[in-house]
Amino acid sequence: MTVETPPLPPSPASPSPRRLVVRLLLVVAASFAFGWAMVPFYDVLCKVTGLNGKTPGFQAGGVAAAEPPSAIDWTRTVTVEFTGTIMPGLPWDMRPLTTSLDLHPGELQQVKYLVRNTSDRPIVGQAIPSVSPGQAAQYFHKLDCFCFRQQTLAPGESREMPLTFIIKPEIDRDIRQITLSYAFYNTEEPRREAR
Repeated sequence: MTVETPPLPPSPASPSPRRLVVRLLLVVAASFAFGWAMVPFYDVLCKVTGLNGKTPGFQAGGVAAAEPPSAIDWTRTVTVEFTGTIMPGLPWDMRPLTTSLDLHPGELQQVKYLVRNTSDRPIVGQAIPSVSPGQAAQYFHKLDCFCFRQQTLAPGESREMPLTFIIKPEIDRDIRQITLSYAFYNTEEPRREAR
């Protein structure tokens, strides 16, 4: 006795090469659009949620128009810690000259970072700040900062880069410690890769 198996259903026609190319191009275009839209979307997300500690007044290449508050809250102290990171592709050294500072909210302060170009050519870098905890970012007010502009260092050059800031007195009383961290990036790196 032989068992007959039913015939297999016909396989769907494979898409034509032209249709496949169009679909692949649409995927590439959608990927590019998604990547391009991520930067402004991330900025909005950080602003709304306080993630990544982006501080008000920071504008790459610009200067923040800032007025210091008139009142100092002498009843409490906030500790601010300073750190710095050099990102891959930037042959610089960086360290804060002051690693920790106790201050009263509303008190004007200035600290400096020492930055050195360890390469044999001039390089342009940009510092990007981050404040932790994120809830403190809106109260960390930079009046003058090396992060507002790109920095060019000659071969072997060292430079003290100042930061003038205040912690606004309206900061939540539960926030007693803040960390300000800078990440320095090589602004020439993407242009060099594009050549």
